[in-house]
Amino acid sequence: MGEAKRRRDREKLLNVHSKPIKRARFNLLTTGTRLSTTAYMCEELSWWASQEENLLGLVARDTTDDDYLWMVLARDKIGRFRCASLDASIRTKQNAERQLRAEMAEVFISGKVAEFGEQGDETNSPLDPFEISDDLDRDKLHPYFKMLADEPGRAPARKVIKELALWLAPKDPHFVREFQTNGFDQRLWELFLWAAFREFFLDVEQLDAPDFRCTAPGIDFTVEATTVAPSQAGVLKDHPNPSNQEEMRAFLRDYMPMKFGGALTSKLNKKNAGGKSYWEREESKDKPFVIAIADFHKPSDEENPGPMTYTQSALWQYLYGSRVTWRFEDDQLIIDTHEIDEHEFNGKKVPSGFFDLPDAENVSAVVFSNAGTIAKFDRMGTAAGFGAEGFGYFRMGYKPNPDPNAIIGEPFHVDVCDPDYEEFWTQEIQVFHNPNAKFPLPTEALLGATHHFFEAGQFRSLTPEDAVLSSMTLLVKYVDGPDDVTESRKGNLDD
Repeated sequence: MGEAKRRRDREKLLNVHSKPIKRARFNLLTTGTRLSTTAYMCEELSWWASQEENLLGLVARDTTDDDYLWMVLARDKIGRFRCASLDASIRTKQNAERQLRAEMAEVFISGKVAEFGEQGDETNSPLDPFEISDDLDRDKLHPYFKMLADEPGRAPARKVIKELALWLAPKDPHFVREFQTNGFDQRLWELFLWAAFREFFLDVEQLDAPDFRCTAPGIDFTVEATTVAPSQAGVLKDHPNPSNQEEMRAFLRDYMPMKFGGALTSKLNKKNAGGKSYWEREESKDKPFVIAIADFHKPSDEENPGPMTYTQSALWQYLYGSRVTWRFEDDQLIIDTHEIDEHEFNGKKVPSGFFDLPDAENVSAVVFSNAGTIAKFDRMGTAAGFGAEGFGYFRMGYKPNPDPNAIIGEPFHVDVCDPDYEEFWTQEIQVFHNPNAKFPLPTEALLGATHHFFEAGQFRSLTPEDAVLSSMTLLVKYVDGPDDVTESRKGNLDD
């Protein structure tokens, strides 16, 4: 009887000091924690947290020895969750979970949770990207930053950005100021890319230029991030704002390729003080070099989604100097490829075919996504259980259509607040491979992305089942519950 009571008391103690959590929540809080080799060494089985979530726990199976391990993670002085205690070679999953929870209870009871997470290598203190310095003129704050910081419904995105910034911002003294002001789009894009690369199980090192070095067993490449920004002068300043199909075709045929071309060729031609291009610098030399681009050239509004939802076709036309038309013959879809020599808008002409330009053989691939947006960060936060109370998040868009005769994507709509909803950073990543690359980027380097190739005059794609072409997020504010809506609108930056 005494032994039974002791076991009950022990279980009660464990339940008080730890709880199971969703994988999505654990993943968000530990985005920068895992090493690239983790994907090969263990199979994660359950995820845990203390009641205050200042401790996290993981139980996994060692795929080499076929036994089990547990790990307790705590925040270091910078605020990042890192391994603080672990044990391995445990016979069963159940035993590993009991030992994990006992360790978490012991740490909590000791009252030394903060000290438990100290690693001894921290050089900074926790950083809040939404803390505005007293010397910053509030009139200089970016309008999207102000919306993100102030609106209650954006709480999920704020939580995600705070967690990711703990890993990126301490190494970059300009990060927070630029994120809050005129560098908002670029910095949000870098946060998105870093999270996506981490989800690809890559170790990501921040560099001065290029921006990232990504490594894993057998993989090593560098990435320079850039964005398509609004034109402040020149012929491209006069934005077409297409209102019908013919105007949209012209917009995607000429204006947008020139916008993408301006951002890409500036990176292609850029040299440092020593006269070296990105691919000639020590971190990039003799390995694949990638440019990652996002389209932020025109903001969305209440009536129109952001152009990033529909401009990707202009990108691949410019990259490969080719466009396609389609027709049906005997109910079969026929796709014809047409070579493009140049793009013209308001008298300005630029050559098409970025990958055919001088020195472009040094660019192994161009990565694109239309998801480096506040809406994406809101959804990732909501899926991890950080949704704002009194708000709903609904996603609608298009996925690749498996029908070989389909000319548009397959529509979908989901409730992001559904407990079973799951989303990944990498679902909207598209990789356009350079057929002339000196150092080709291996497909497995970004396994799970959509990969595009142009071979023998034909466009070919490898698309994962869970890929998303484009989507919009509807943010809804409730009064008393989901059936009583007072306000609804699209996310200000849709992907």
